[in-house]
Amino acid sequence: MPSSQKQKKTLSNSKSGRIYKKPYTDKHIIGFLFAISLSLTIFLGSLLLILSLLKIPDIRSIAEYHPSQASEILDRQGKIIERIYSENRTVVPLSAMPEYLPRAFVAAEDSRFYGHPGLDLWSVFRAAINNIKSGKRGQGGSTITQQVARSLLLTPEKTYLRKFKEAILAWRIDTLLSKGEILHIYLNQIYLGNGAYGVEAAAQVYFSKRAKNLSLGEAAILAGLPQAPSRYSPDRHFIAAKARQRYVLNRMVAEGYVSEKSAREAYDCPLRIAESPVKKRAVNGYFVQLVRKQAEKILGRSLNRAGVRIHTTMDSLQQKHAAEALIRGLHESFPKDKKIQGAIVAIDGCSGRVRALVGGRNFNKSAFDRSTQARRSAGSLFKPLLYAAAFTEGYSTYSTFVDEPLSIRGHKGKQWRPRNFTGKHYGETSLREALVFSRNIIAIKLLQQIGIKKVQEIAESFGISPPITADLSLALGATGVSLLEITAAYAPFVCEGRYYSPTLIHKIINSDGEIVFSAKTLTHRVVSKSVANSMKGLLGEVVQRGTGKRAAGLKGITGGKTGTTNENRDAWFVGYSGRRLGGVWVGYDDNKSMGKGKSGGVVAAPVWRDFMSRIEQ
Repeated sequence: MPSSQKQKKTLSNSKSGRIYKKPYTDKHIIGFLFAISLSLTIFLGSLLLILSLLKIPDIRSIAEYHPSQASEILDRQGKIIERIYSENRTVVPLSAMPEYLPRAFVAAEDSRFYGHPGLDLWSVFRAAINNIKSGKRGQGGSTITQQVARSLLLTPEKTYLRKFKEAILAWRIDTLLSKGEILHIYLNQIYLGNGAYGVEAAAQVYFSKRAKNLSLGEAAILAGLPQAPSRYSPDRHFIAAKARQRYVLNRMVAEGYVSEKSAREAYDCPLRIAESPVKKRAVNGYFVQLVRKQAEKILGRSLNRAGVRIHTTMDSLQQKHAAEALIRGLHESFPKDKKIQGAIVAIDGCSGRVRALVGGRNFNKSAFDRSTQARRSAGSLFKPLLYAAAFTEGYSTYSTFVDEPLSIRGHKGKQWRPRNFTGKHYGETSLREALVFSRNIIAIKLLQQIGIKKVQEIAESFGISPPITADLSLALGATGVSLLEITAAYAPFVCEGRYYSPTLIHKIINSDGEIVFSAKTLTHRVVSKSVANSMKGLLGEVVQRGTGKRAAGLKGITGGKTGTTNENRDAWFVGYSGRRLGGVWVGYDDNKSMGKGKSGGVVAAPVWRDFMSRIEQ
């Protein structure tokens, strides 16, 4: 058969006329698979290169959410009086929020939150249309998950590249965490204005309460803030905040989270906006400042990032009354003088717990604490400690000394001629009369007989910090004391002879709920019960008929002692009402004279009485 005929038979089929192609060989298949693999490798490599160039952050850190938290200082009733922070935040679980609080945020910010995978393409499309119409980038269509990604992992810049990164991260976060975990992070991370991060801090800033105690209307106010915290701030733009609140409540009704009736009642309910932190600090600042200093010493670190709760001994009502009584008293005695200063402390005598501490007219104007940082001459306020030492040595209220002119050779032969406040002398005088009417000559003679060292020792046991004056002027209180320590020094007279060290911190609890510090009552006996009772009786007479008569008139058993230093530079009064102790100091920071007649009995005692009369109620 000719070769041409053979070839034709090979290429064609006489019945069908079809041409048969040559089957693929293994070599062809291998080449095809190689091409696919190479394409995938190039694609994945390019994708990884792009992601690398985009510098997409690692999301694993989000799973362990431990942000910086504020430390809280609380009063004795558990009310927050100050928050200390580098970033004002307190992390709380969803279980510690009312059910409608997270729902309000979902309704307002991302109604499809539970249905989308971190991205809501419909919201993005809608936002894009609105932006095109307005010619601006006003709307971003960001989901709650995207907001979490932006807040924790990205910068706040508004660029399309950042939005692309945000979308990738949101999708990855949604695959890593549950919806509840994402919402927990969001509600604790979101910035809500006035320096507040998260719903707990915002609840404190705007309503002075914890998130768990927010009403529906208050929750709606907070949920309206993320879009524009400054514009919708209820303390600055109340009308705009109410309009935004209405929007949030309507969205909650539309999503079936609340009924129309509940929403209407929430909207109509009056809002009580919290007092400005600046105003609070003017009243509580001195107490808080001292607590902060002590707490940081206890913990060994700053409170800014500690996230602890410090339970203090402060009674907020007493603190308020103390600050107000001081201002009233200064105004009455020095009506046109804004430079005159003062301080008040209040202590539960037989526990040492400090209930109020005010170190000046206004903390915001002067943070110098005149109740603890200033050490001023005690004047006659020191005499009860001298008399307590004398009674311990066997003297009694009936022991007598002659009140007469006195001349004592002092340093380098100079003569010291002390005199009584009245400038008069009273002859033979009992120790009872000498203390009640604060006779200086008797006090000096008493110190001469007891000995300076003995009085120094008893003063230290009463909590007076050394150095203590080592000459006869000690009898007249010529030694520096703080108002807090001299007030606490009167505790033994109402506590059967026992001294109680003043305390401001009750306990400190860390963010895990563990007690890391608990105060112990530090007490010791300094005089016998009989000596304490004698002194208590004498102090009662000082108020009834002596130099402290302007402190009289309170219910129950009261007593105290006045103190005035040379040229009326310092005016003091420390006294007791029942087992409550209170101390008052008035003077100028530059130690100048307050003027004629401005003694402790005239200036300080009325302030003490005003304050004590209000905390009795």
